[in-house]
Amino acid sequence: MSLTLVEIEKNMSDCLVAIGDALSAAGREGEEIALVGAVKTQPKEIIDATVSRGLLKHIGDNRVQEMLSNYNPDLNVTRHFIGRLQTNKVKYVIDKVDLIHSLDRDELAKEIDKQASKRGIVADCLIEVNVGSELSKGGVEMSDVIAFALSMDAYPNIRVKGLMSVMPKGIDKSDLIDLYKRFYDVYNDLRARNSNIGILSCGMSDDYQIAVQYGGSNMVRLGRTIFGERDYTVKQ
Repeated sequence: MSLTLVEIEKNMSDCLVAIGDALSAAGREGEEIALVGAVKTQPKEIIDATVSRGLLKHIGDNRVQEMLSNYNPDLNVTRHFIGRLQTNKVKYVIDKVDLIHSLDRDELAKEIDKQASKRGIVADCLIEVNVGSELSKGGVEMSDVIAFALSMDAYPNIRVKGLMSVMPKGIDKSDLIDLYKRFYDVYNDLRARNSNIGILSCGMSDDYQIAVQYGGSNMVRLGRTIFGERDYTVKQ
C-alpha cells in the first residue's frame, strides 16, 4: 500500500536532515545533493502528486514499461532512467529522460547515439561502474572507466556527465567505505580529464549517508526511504 503524501513529506524531511548531517561530517556544508526519487512500483497518482507539491525535483525509473505507463509530459520534473537499459528499449526513452544512468557498454552507446541523432538531441549519460566486480550486475570495471569514457568521444550525440554505481550489499561498513573512497578517486581522475564531468550518482536507501560522507556523492537515488516498502504485487 502506498504511503500518504503526508508520510512521504515526513520521509523526505528526514532524508534531507540525514543528508545534511552527512555533509557536515564530511566538511561539505552548503553543498547541494540531488535527491532522485526512485519511483519503481509507485502509482502514477503518487508520482504526479509528489512532484506537483514540490517534494521532488528529480524522479528515476528502473523499468521502461513502467516509465511509459506513468509518463506525464506536463510534469515539471527532471527525469532519470536509473535501471539497466536494453538496446531495443532505447528508442522509447531517449527523448523522455534528461539523464541515463546506466551507460556501460559500446553496444548501448551505439544505440543511444543513433536514436539521439534521429531526434537531433544530445543524450546526457552517466557511466555505470561495477565497483564490486559483481557478476550479477552490469557496469564498467573501475580499472576500465577512463578508457571507456574516452571511447565515448566517438559518439557525437552522447555527453558523459559523470559516474553511477550500485554498491554491493551485505558487506562490512569499513569495506563499503573503502569502496566508496576508491570510486570517488576514479571520479576525480575522470573529472580532471573531462570538463563535462560533474555528477557522482551513488547512494541508495541503505547507504546514502555513507555515500555522501565518504564517497563524495552529489546525487542519491532513494526509493524505499521515501515511499516505503515497494509492493511488487501492484500491476503497472
